[in-house]
Amino acid sequence: MKRREFLQIVAAGSSVLSAGGLSSCSRSSALAGTAVASDQAKFALNEVTISQLQADMQSGKHTARSIARMYLERIDRIDRSGPSLRSVIELNPDALEIAGRLDAERREGRVRGPMHGIPVLIKDNIETADRMTTTAGSLALEGFVAARDSCVARKLKDAGAVILGKTNLSEWANFRSTRSTSGWSGRGGQTHNPYALDRNPSGSSSGSAVAVCANLCAVAVGTETDGSIVSPSSIDGIVGIKPTVGLVGRSGIIPISHRQDTAGPMARTVRDAAVLLGVLAGVDPRDEQTHSSEGRAQHDYTQFLDPKGMSHARIGVVRSFFGFHDGVDRLMEDAIRVMKDLGADIVDPVKIETSHSDDNAEEEALLYEFKADLNAYLAALDRTAAVHSLQELIAFNEAHRDREMPYFGQELFRKAQEKGELSSPDYIKVVEKVRRLSRDEGLDATLSKDNLDAVIAPTTGPASLTDWVNGDYGTGGSSSPAARAGYPSITVPAGFIFGLPVGISFFSRAFSEPVLIRLAYAFEQATKHRRAPEFLPHVNLA
Repeated sequence: MKRREFLQIVAAGSSVLSAGGLSSCSRSSALAGTAVASDQAKFALNEVTISQLQADMQSGKHTARSIARMYLERIDRIDRSGPSLRSVIELNPDALEIAGRLDAERREGRVRGPMHGIPVLIKDNIETADRMTTTAGSLALEGFVAARDSCVARKLKDAGAVILGKTNLSEWANFRSTRSTSGWSGRGGQTHNPYALDRNPSGSSSGSAVAVCANLCAVAVGTETDGSIVSPSSIDGIVGIKPTVGLVGRSGIIPISHRQDTAGPMARTVRDAAVLLGVLAGVDPRDEQTHSSEGRAQHDYTQFLDPKGMSHARIGVVRSFFGFHDGVDRLMEDAIRVMKDLGADIVDPVKIETSHSDDNAEEEALLYEFKADLNAYLAALDRTAAVHSLQELIAFNEAHRDREMPYFGQELFRKAQEKGELSSPDYIKVVEKVRRLSRDEGLDATLSKDNLDAVIAPTTGPASLTDWVNGDYGTGGSSSPAARAGYPSITVPAGFIFGLPVGISFFSRAFSEPVLIRLAYAFEQATKHRRAPEFLPHVNLA
């Protein structure tokens, strides 16, 4: 495709991807991936940071419009063709016009802040009131255009960010089947891991992680209920922040659980993630939970970036999340040595006594919440949406089984549909159990016992092969303690195993983002493990 033709498509608006999958990892795609890897250094914005982009716009080297155009052209080369990552599900047909208006503001001396003119991609479960659709990757919502912006989209626009488009995801944020394949949606097809195209990108914020990793945008926004930001961030070699529930507004985000859902930043550096978090954080008038952030949310999290921030910090090592992979354990031991060298007081081991005792309770609570929260969301959609309840969604998927369920089903949908109301005694009992085990008897107890600033654990193992026959098979992960408690966590690259990234997670109490950013930044600056992908067809074991 010629660039002019591509930009004409952008101007008209189009879905970037059609359903499909591993056929894009054919020999021709593998060769294209090699060509892309050799061309990496030639991309003018390769591994560029937000501060570098701002300096370039200030000096006149680039404009917001020229930056947006370069990223859009790269999406055409890398995502649509070349290795065909399939991370972007839809482009914003007005992106270049928006960037042009922001350039005009800059010429007039008005710069809204650090995100002015910065290109962002957001997950396709986050509403935007423009010419883009919001579908959660599902054909059931194909064509649905939101009447108003989500809180996340409104904050980004107010900050002067250029929303380039929407990213592919594990359909319905990976809450459809117990045998799902992460990174696949009926509308977007299969997203591929940039480090090895036959490997899985993890999810559910698959496209956001891959787009950031592959330098298709400056930063991206993902969402998490349990692991959906930190897991793909770890597996795709980037930084991800899962904020405290209530720090970032959820209005206009297709829900799973009002108790655990949150949006959060995904970036190549801790600094860029901190910049984006400062834009997203704060009260959302349509999300009652965010009132708890009053007086706690920060508009500038970069003030907590300190390369010496590890000094005298007390950090606990949660060994119960080790032991699933020898290579991961070695990387974690290296990380612990770095922290000691940076002056941290390491308490090893510490134990979250309840970390594995509430697995069934969490799933039970999420089933109730998914039914109630999704029904409320769908019922409020206008008549242009094809479904307005979970029951209608289940029926739609059955009617379109060939396109919506070619590889896995909707067992979680059916189990959720059987649940009662949120007022039921069974639900109230199970939620009380999850909160008690995850907070009072969980993270809070562990942190208080040894007076810890944070605890650490491997975020995930290296990426597994994408497998539509058996579905996902992760080797290990540590997202649940923070997710169940509604507490923050941050993952940072910690090294590679056979060329596949592995992240380390820092997590702590509610609204401890400043502490976690300080620790993660100090670790990142001392190690600099982030490395751009080479789009290999498979892992090189030599």
